Amino acid sequence: MIPGIIAAIVGLLVGGTGTIVYDRRRAASGKLKAEKEVASAKTKASDIILKAKDEALELETERRKEWKRTEDRLAERETTLDKKFDDLDKRADKLRAQEDEAEALKGEIRAIRVKQQDKLEKIAKLSKKEAEEHLMKMTERDIRQDLVGLITKLQKDAMDDVEEHAQTILVTAMERMSSEVTAERTVTALRLTDDEMKGRIIGKEGRNIQALQRATGVDILVDDTPGMIILSSFDPMRRQVAREALEMLMKDGRIHPGRIEEVVVKAEKEIEKQVMRAGEDAAREVGVVGIPKEMLHLLGELKFRTSYGQNVLMHSTEMAHMAGLIAEEIGADVRITKIATLLHDVGKAVTHKIEGKHHHIGAELARKYGMDERIVHAIEAHHDDIEATTPEALIVRVCDALSAARPGARNISAENFVERMRELENIALSFNGIDKAYAISAGREVRVIVSPKAIDDLSAIKLARDIATKIESTMQYPGTIKVNVIRETRAIEFAK
Repeated sequence: MIPGIIAAIVGLLVGGTGTIVYDRRRAASGKLKAEKEVASAKTKASDIILKAKDEALELETERRKEWKRTEDRLAERETTLDKKFDDLDKRADKLRAQEDEAEALKGEIRAIRVKQQDKLEKIAKLSKKEAEEHLMKMTERDIRQDLVGLITKLQKDAMDDVEEHAQTILVTAMERMSSEVTAERTVTALRLTDDEMKGRIIGKEGRNIQALQRATGVDILVDDTPGMIILSSFDPMRRQVAREALEMLMKDGRIHPGRIEEVVVKAEKEIEKQVMRAGEDAAREVGVVGIPKEMLHLLGELKFRTSYGQNVLMHSTEMAHMAGLIAEEIGADVRITKIATLLHDVGKAVTHKIEGKHHHIGAELARKYGMDERIVHAIEAHHDDIEATTPEALIVRVCDALSAARPGARNISAENFVERMRELENIALSFNGIDKAYAISAGREVRVIVSPKAIDDLSAIKLARDIATKIESTMQYPGTIKVNVIRETRAIEFAK
């Protein structure tokens, strides 16, 4: 039993010892294997590092070669530029030398010319200035008649062509435009139904008529004309309000200060409606849209204003129709032309509180309300103090003259007519060398008789142009005025 146990113990000891020895061998073998793998990894890493270093070195070498090539190109270009600069410096020196040589030659030529001129003056016994004057006089005397004939022919040809074309356009526009020539004046008188109505308008101790005058700002005259009431005021809008209020009061029959104030307010509102309606109707009749309401209101006020007896709104509407026709013929902007023509006199609708000429005021109002600058210029340039620089502005000016110059369109007094005739003659007589001047054909022509000794044929042409220019710049007139300069030379001799 015991020997068996001992044998078992010995067997266990021997087996354990063998296991330990085996484990130690196995461990030594794994360590050796690990060391081999580490060595192999280090070898591979070393190879990769060496390869990377070789590639980096190769890349650096390529870059150095590229930099070297770039440096060589830059050096070559620098050398080329230096050579070009040297060439330019040589050329500049050469040019300066040539300029100096040319200047020296010019000096020599000038000196030679001076010597030649001195010799010629000694031979001809004339100075340079005297010779020039003598030559000019000879040339002018030789070609004077040719110049006069050429200028006359050119002027005649140009005027014939221009007048023919202009007449065709204007006649076409006037034939297509048919409107009343004379305009109705603003009504300033009212007929009374009976004498009792006159008393009621005057009121007790004149209270009613005083209330009317205070509310409307119009002077009311009831005793000057039997059966009539005369409304007197510088402002046609006020006259129209007073007329409307009086018609309402006479129709209603109740006339007292309280009622008068109510009726005047109602009449003002009614007139405002009529004004706005008149402006809109005029724009609609002409066929334009997009006009600011403020400008339409001013345009409507022109219904109650007249200029030399011509209703301003009718005048503007007539002009707009003709302007549109002319604009189509010559290729101008029809819409701009129509609007500018329709609004050209809106400055007349503004009271005296705004100072200035009506065309300047109208232009400022159009600019204030944001209208096209071409419209502003056409409004401002329809009189002669501003030069018309666009076709639309010229059309407005032409149509203004056409509408105002039509027979019977304006009522011009005899005093104004005589004054214009006298002014025409005085303008002609203000020039030197004129014997007599006569304004004829109702102021459409001025005939000027000049002294033949003081004015020659060429000067007569210039004189006619100067007189026409002065008439244009100093006078206001419709249409055109013909300036006819007459020069006559008479040779008189007596046979004895």
